[in-house]
Amino acid sequence: MALKGKVGAETEIQSSASKFFNLVVTQLHQVQNMIDEVHQTKLNKGDWHGVGSHSVNLSTGLLFQVVHCKEHIEEIDHANKTVLFNLFDGYASKRYKMLKTKLKVVEKGEGAIAKWTNKYEKLHEGIPPPQDHLDYLIKATKDYNGLWTIESKNLLLLSFILMVLASRYQI
Repeated sequence: MALKGKVGAETEIQSSASKFFNLVVTQLHQVQNMIDEVHQTKLNKGDWHGVGSHSVNLSTGLLFQVVHCKEHIEEIDHANKTVLFNLFDGYASKRYKMLKTKLKVVEKGEGAIAKWTNKYEKLHEGIPPPQDHLDYLIKATKDYNGLWTIESKNLLLLSFILMVLASRYQI
């Protein structure tokens, strides 16, 4: 069994690639308010949005318990909608010499596809690949997608109500 490897998964989302990528790159601090699995995010260094920024996440979903992990943004490519995180401390350092997570978001019709990849090097052979972390990322992406879908439906309903009121009262 190899110590180094890569695991990946993708999921469709109904928001545009730009909107989802923007959330990850410029609104990471808001994720705790959108997704149940993220209990707290805290800025450790930088400005949340730039290469070199560190944040601390307290999340559930990994190993069915609250886990702690720090993220360091290593690379942001706006043109290709990719971001690379280096995960360390807590969960990551207890299991891996290196754990890097890459997100690539691509347009697909009216929505997009979020592609998550974990590149890792395990501390020893007894450690499993970080599939649990990948599952957590996919679930969090789907939770955001559900939230975006509800938001979109609410905006459509509000637009319809305003249109009806405007026609009724000739506003």
